[in-house]
Amino acid sequence: MKLGNESKQAIESLALDKGVAVESMYEALVSAFRSAYMRIPNAAEEARVTLNPDSGEVLIYAQELDNEGNVIEEWKVELDEDEFGRIAAQSFKQMMTTKIRDAKRATVLEAYIGREGELITGIVTQFDPRFNQTILDLQDAEAVIPSGERVPFERLERGNRVKALITEVREDAKGIPIIVSRSKPEFIQKMLELEVPELTDGTVELRAIAREPGSRTKIAVFSNDPNVDPKGACVGSRGNRVRQIVNELRGEKLDVVEWREDKVRFIKEALGPADIDEVELNEELKTARVVVKDNQLSLAIGKEGQNARLAAKLTGYKIDIEGLGDSPKEEPVIEKDTSDKEEE
Repeated sequence: MKLGNESKQAIESLALDKGVAVESMYEALVSAFRSAYMRIPNAAEEARVTLNPDSGEVLIYAQELDNEGNVIEEWKVELDEDEFGRIAAQSFKQMMTTKIRDAKRATVLEAYIGREGELITGIVTQFDPRFNQTILDLQDAEAVIPSGERVPFERLERGNRVKALITEVREDAKGIPIIVSRSKPEFIQKMLELEVPELTDGTVELRAIAREPGSRTKIAVFSNDPNVDPKGACVGSRGNRVRQIVNELRGEKLDVVEWREDKVRFIKEALGPADIDEVELNEELKTARVVVKDNQLSLAIGKEGQNARLAAKLTGYKIDIEGLGDSPKEEPVIEKDTSDKEEE
């Protein structure tokens, strides 16, 4: 049996088109011939196939094995090329699908393995309801946002261009190997590094981050240069740096506070925009008793306790907020005694 020049050219063109090594194509073809032989009636229990890529000659050898699987007899098989060719073509098509998939997977793994923690940009192609996950096209690969890594209530429409954080590249996964997230706090950090050069060059450090995805994030930043305002560097002129991130997050609020060595000042910063009157710390229990005027109480606590909750995550202290009362204390009225004043 022999492959013609047209068949060899077709195989080489397909390999080039699909990004698969020609050697892999010929390996698939050999496997297809063997599989095809094993499916014909009265086939031997095993077979060996050789293929010479230069001449195109294909030889099939039937084999008889002993109880231990060793070859005890081998003979060349002559087959009806038309009938056998149809069976081999079907097997080749199936094996090529597998080869192409494996080759693409190997290429993807080679390009993305070790890149966990990087920010990528992709286009939403579909939502898979079977696994409740969103698929992104990265041009050279696909990535998946599992349900647990999506921002709650965020609508990612087909065609949307979005950013995400690579969290895992699964070498042994059967499906898409690249797992990404939009809900992790580290996603915000990478977004900030993209917009704030002072974070990437080390002038400003992100010391802490607390996030409730889709609603609000607080970050604490510190400057290694006394001439650089860390909050100003992150917020940007007229808030343009933060605005870029908020737009990507589709409205999630982002509060930037200055990290302080003085924990009392840090807690006051973290509870902004509320004005804090007093903070009492218990370092042993890592708790903070915070006192505010009554008109600042709801602002300090936040809607459903969110502001206090995020401040606690950011600072590492359990925070208890109390109202002080904002009515000024009445001072006693002292009347002047004029009884002994001389009359003129």
